[in-house]
Amino acid sequence: MQLDHSFQVPVPQQETWRLFHDIEAIAPCMPGAVLDRADENSFEGRVKVKVGAVAMSYRGKGTITRDEAARRVVLDLSGSETRGGGTATATVTATLTPDGEGTAVRVRTDLDLTGKPAQFGRGILVEVGDRLVQQFAGNLQKHLSAQPDVGTAAPDAARSAAPAASTAAEPEALDVGAAVWPALAKRAKVPALVAGSVAVTLLAVRLLRRKSA
Repeated sequence: MQLDHSFQVPVPQQETWRLFHDIEAIAPCMPGAVLDRADENSFEGRVKVKVGAVAMSYRGKGTITRDEAARRVVLDLSGSETRGGGTATATVTATLTPDGEGTAVRVRTDLDLTGKPAQFGRGILVEVGDRLVQQFAGNLQKHLSAQPDVGTAAPDAARSAAPAASTAAEPEALDVGAAVWPALAKRAKVPALVAGSVAVTLLAVRLLRRKSA
């Protein structure tokens, strides 16, 4: 399944690109995620997602490939449910392009899911992805606003501005219920109308039989 999203950040492309080199600095911006270990080209972490009363926790790892000339970052991710047999693999490609005085970030995700989330379908997953990207973009903008010199700061300085990954024993679940329920309602609308039509038809037939009796 392929998902496409985009967002803007209010700093020049070069500064945004430097920030994207530091996974520890931007990991706290990802809702529902905790980074356990990271180096320049790989990382490990956990993600928790909540849909209503159902919470799903994943533990996974990833590798990072960067294309300096194209200003492109590719993340190859794999994870599995901590309680359950579900798995998730994804290739996430983020491309940075100039956008006025800021930067446009285009994200393409090639996603493969098994287990409970696979039952939601593409429409719901797109809405969940939209919510996730919107929250990430908002958090990233706040981080950049709080660090106006992020483009010139040393990597260690930029990293120290972000919360340490080890400070959170458990990620705070990203509640995507607000995004999922409207999509579920849309999906249920047509079957509900069909069921309603059948019920009305059966009732009419019964009434006609009573009159003719």
